[in-house]
Amino acid sequence: MNWLTKLPNSRKEPHGLEWWLMKRLPMLLLGGTLIPALFAVGSRLFPPEISPAEVVAHFQLVDIMAIALVATVWTAVLTTAIGCWVVMVMKGPAYVADRYDLSDSDTPRRD
Repeated sequence: MNWLTKLPNSRKEPHGLEWWLMKRLPMLLLGGTLIPALFAVGSRLFPPEISPAEVVAHFQLVDIMAIALVATVWTAVLTTAIGCWVVMVMKGPAYVADRYDLSDSDTPRRD
């Protein structure tokens, strides 16, 4: 049996929000990575006028926040991409492997 045989009369649903979102994910990933990085670089180029010990603490805080924001954006984009992929697969045509035969009885139960 060929598992990649399409079931007869199976229909493919039209694409929707998932394709619109998938096309924009690379730009969201780029923007979500560059904006925090630019803030971290900007804080080093234009440091606040405070004591040297406080400047180091300020740089560390900005770096930690930038790294946390980048990690959050990447996680959100990856999760959204997986969700869009699942929707695209589910909207596709049905295949022979999608069938599920009852193994415990020949006919359905009547209540």
